[in-house]
Amino acid sequence: MDKEVIIEKINDFLIDEFEVEAEEITPEANLKETLELDSLDFVDLVVAIEASFGVKLVGDDFVGVTTLQNFYDLIEKKIG
Repeated sequence: MDKEVIIEKINDFLIDEFEVEAEEITPEANLKETLELDSLDFVDLVVAIEASFGVKLVGDDFVGVTTLQNFYDLIEKKIG
């Protein structure tokens, strides 16, 4: 799966499930501050990503993941 498909799926999920405005979704957007995802939202996001991409994510995977770009890179790495 190429990076553009990964980004599109994640962005669509953020828009559909978390009602994030499309213009707020940028690679440098902070997951907690800009996108206003709380801990429960983050758990929901992880579950959905695991189901959509067939990957398993654990807490240590998120060390240093603060921006949407970090998250895209993490999912790309897990798939690859």
